[in-house]
Amino acid sequence: MSASSSARPASIEKLVQRFQKATDPKRRYEQLLWLAKKLEAFPEAEKTDANKVKGCVSQVYVIAALEDGKLHYLGESDAQITKGLVAFLIRGMNGLTPQEVIDLSPDFIKETQLDVSLTPSRANGFYNIFKMMQTKAAELNPEA
Repeated sequence: MSASSSARPASIEKLVQRFQKATDPKRRYEQLLWLAKKLEAFPEAEKTDANKVKGCVSQVYVIAALEDGKLHYLGESDAQITKGLVAFLIRGMNGLTPQEVIDLSPDFIKETQLDVSLTPSRANGFYNIFKMMQTKAAELNPEA
């Protein structure tokens, strides 16, 4: 385990390890598609410009709420692989405090090796989704 991963939330660490075990890019895609199917329904009314992830080729939306001091994200995309990326991040970051999300380094994305499997625009989109989720966390951070 690297120094950066020891400070990482267990939910992120578990996902990173799962994707690291999948050495075949096809398996990583299958895992993303499986995650996409598990995503909670996204409210149609929340598909607004304020919730749209900028810099994504696909239509991607993310919202966040604070429940008992912990973040709860919902997300949606019109592309299945991208929807899987959204689901990956939601699964990893739901239940964290806003400060934990703000402090999270995107290094874990490289460790999943998904950035190698994805097209450059999708890999860039993955970072943009992550950054949007950090922005939503900052907006809800009671410590700010």
